[in-house]
Amino acid sequence: MLKLENVSKFYYNKGIIASGFTKVNLELKIGEFVIIAGESGSGKSTLLNVISGLDSYEEGEMYINGNETSHYSEKDFEDYRRRYIANIFQSFNLVNSYTVYQNVELVLLLNGCKKKDIKDKVLDIIDKVGLTKFKNTKVSKLSGGQKQRVAIARAMVKDTPIIVADEPTGNLDSESAKEVIEILKKVAKNKLVIVVTHNIEQIEEFATRIIKMHDGRIIQNTEVKKIEKEELASESEYNNISIINKYRLGIRNTFNIVSKFLLLFAVFFFMSAAILAEYASFQMSEEETTDSGYSIGFNDLSDKRILINKKDRTSFTNEDYERIKELSNIDYIVEDDVFIDGGVPLSRNDMSIYGNMIDINNFRGNVDFGRMPENEDEIIIRINKDHFYVKNRSEELLNKNFSILKSQGVNAWSDEKVRDLIVVGIQTYDNENNYDCKFYVSKNILNELRSNMNKNYSNMKIFLNNKYSQYTVEPNDNVERGKAMVDDEFKNQFKNYKIKNEPLDIYVNNIYYKEELKLSISNTYTKSNIKRVLELDKYDSNRYKIFINTDDYNSLFDKPSYQSSVYVTDSKTIDKTMSDLENLGLNPKKVTDFKVNQGEIYQRIIKIIKVIVTIILIIVLFFISYLIIKIILKSRNIYYTTLRMLGATYKNVRRILDIELFINSTVSYILLLLVIYISKLNIINLGSIAKLSEFLSIREYILMYIILAVISRLISMKFAKKLFKNTAINTYNEEV
Repeated sequence: MLKLENVSKFYYNKGIIASGFTKVNLELKIGEFVIIAGESGSGKSTLLNVISGLDSYEEGEMYINGNETSHYSEKDFEDYRRRYIANIFQSFNLVNSYTVYQNVELVLLLNGCKKKDIKDKVLDIIDKVGLTKFKNTKVSKLSGGQKQRVAIARAMVKDTPIIVADEPTGNLDSESAKEVIEILKKVAKNKLVIVVTHNIEQIEEFATRIIKMHDGRIIQNTEVKKIEKEELASESEYNNISIINKYRLGIRNTFNIVSKFLLLFAVFFFMSAAILAEYASFQMSEEETTDSGYSIGFNDLSDKRILINKKDRTSFTNEDYERIKELSNIDYIVEDDVFIDGGVPLSRNDMSIYGNMIDINNFRGNVDFGRMPENEDEIIIRINKDHFYVKNRSEELLNKNFSILKSQGVNAWSDEKVRDLIVVGIQTYDNENNYDCKFYVSKNILNELRSNMNKNYSNMKIFLNNKYSQYTVEPNDNVERGKAMVDDEFKNQFKNYKIKNEPLDIYVNNIYYKEELKLSISNTYTKSNIKRVLELDKYDSNRYKIFINTDDYNSLFDKPSYQSSVYVTDSKTIDKTMSDLENLGLNPKKVTDFKVNQGEIYQRIIKIIKVIVTIILIIVLFFISYLIIKIILKSRNIYYTTLRMLGATYKNVRRILDIELFINSTVSYILLLLVIYISKLNIINLGSIAKLSEFLSIREYILMYIILAVISRLISMKFAKKLFKNTAINTYNEEV
C-alpha cells in the first residue's frame, strides 16, 4: 500500500548539503500500527514528513497504491494529502481561537462538505474522543491531553487511510498519553497508523511494527504482528471547498482574534485616510487655482452665481422674481446686480468700510452682536472676525451713524452723502483668505442707491439745435415739468439768438436700458438772475449747465432692475437651473464664463503632479502596508500552513485570506466615511477633515474603495504566494 525504495532526503543551506535520512526501504500495510523511534536528529520526523507529503524527497521512489510519487508537484502532494493523509502534530496545530467543534469542523469545510452534512459527523467524532461537554469551548482553554484528543478527532473525521502522528504523547503526562494511544489503537483497525516517538515503551504494546532509526538510517525494522491481508488504501473522497464555506471561514477569521482585527483595521484606516487626504489636498489646490482667476467686470466670481436679464430687455417685475424663486436649486436672488460687483463705502469720521449692498431679505443666520433692523435706516454688517475694525475699533461700529457717499464713477466717491445709516447688528465669519464685507439694507435704500449708480454708469447726450452735444444736466425744483432752463450763452448757437421754446432732448443709455426725455426751453439764466430764477448762489462760467425739473431728472435714473443675479444651492446642478431659467424667458449666464484664469498652466501642472504623486503614494503605501500586515499575519502563519496541511489548496487559502482582508478594509473604510460624515455635521470638531471632504465627490470615494479592495487583494496574493513558495513543513517551520 505504502512503499519506499531507497528514498533519501537532503537539505541545502548556503551551499552545504545535509542528510535528513538515507536509502530508506520500507513497505507498510493497512491495519498496521507502526512505531518509528530514535533519538533526536535521527531522521524519524523527517521520514514522517516525507511519508505524509509535507516534505519532498530527492532520491529513490515512494509508492502509494503502487503509483510513483517522485514526479509529484506541490499541487500533486496537496491532492495526495487530501486523499490519503491525516496528521496529528506534536504541537497539536489547532486553532486556539476556534472551539473544539470548529477545529474538527474545519477539515470537513476544507474538503467541500455541506454544512448540513457536517454537524452529526463532527459531534460523533467528538463524542468518540470524550470531549462532548467541551464542544463549544475554545481550544486555548483546554489541557494538553484534551488538545491532543481534538487533534485526533480532527484526523479521524477526515477519514483517510493513513494517519501519521509526530510525538503525539510528547507533551502529555502518562495518564493522558495512555488515553491518546488507546484512541489511536482503536483507529488503527482499518487504517495505517504511523507514530513517531522517542519513548517507545509507552506505545510498544500496541505496535504491529517497530522501526528504529539512527543517523538518518533504519537500523531496525521489526514486524511485531504480521498483517496477512494486503489491501489497497481506499482514497478519501473530497470536493472543492464551497464559496459559502470560504466566506464562513473568512468572516470567522476576521473577528476571532480581536487584537489582530484591530491592527489590520488600523493599517487599512490609515492607508485609505492618507490616500483620500492627499488626493483631496491636490483637488483643493486645483480648485483654488481655478478660483484665482479674475474678471474686469465682476468681483464675485462664485460658481453658484448666475447673471440673468430678460430676453425682451425689459425690467424685472415682482412677478418675475416670484416665478424664479419657485424653481428648485434657488438659494436667493440679488435683484440689484450692480451692488455685487461695485463696492460702496460706509464712512464715519476717519473710518471707511467698503462692501456690497445686499437686500436684508437675503440675510442668513443670526447677528453675533446687536440686533436685527427695525427701521428703514438700520442695517447689518457682515464682516470677517479678524478685520482691523472688528479687532481694534469694534466699539465704533455698533449703534453708530455711517454715511453712504455719492458715487462719481468706478471706485470714485465724492464727499456728498447719499444717505445716513445706523449699524444695529454685526455678523462675523471666519475665513483667513476672505475679508469681503456685506451691508444688509432695506429695499428702499437699494432703490436710492441704484438711481445713483445709474447716473454714474450712464452716458448722457443732449440733442439741441439739430446736433448732439454733451452738457451737464442738474435737477432744480424751480424748473417746470417738461421744461429746461439753459445758460444765456446757448443763444449764440441759434439764428437771431432766439432760444425760447426750442426743443431740447435728453438721451440716456447704459448697459441695462435706454431712456429719452423730450423737453422745451422755457428760459435762460445769467449770472445776475441765477439766484432769482433758480435760487442758486453760485454761477459757474466755465461749464454750461442745463437745469431741468427734479422729477424729470429722476425719471431718467429711477429705474427698476434690468439685470439680477441668482445664487444656486448646488453648483453641480447649475446647468439644469440655467435651462429652467431660460424656459422662463430669461438669458442666464454663469459668471464664471467671464473669468480669465491666469492659473491654467498651474492647474495642468497640479493635475499631472496629482496623478503621479497619487500613484507613487499608493505603491509606497502598498509595500508599507504589506510589510506591516505580513508582520501581523506572521502570527497566523501556523494557521494558514495548518490549513494547507489539512488539504487546503493555494486558491483556497488565498480566497479565505482575500475575504478576511477585504472585510477588514471594508469595515475600516466605512468607519472612515462615518468620521468624515460626522465632521461635516459638526458633531465632532474635525475642521480639516470636513474642509478636505468638500473636494471629494462620490466618484472619488468609490474609486478609493476600489483601490483599497485591489490593495487588499494584492497583499493577500503576495502573502499566500509566500505561504506556498516552499514545502508545507518548511513553510511551517520558517517565518513568512
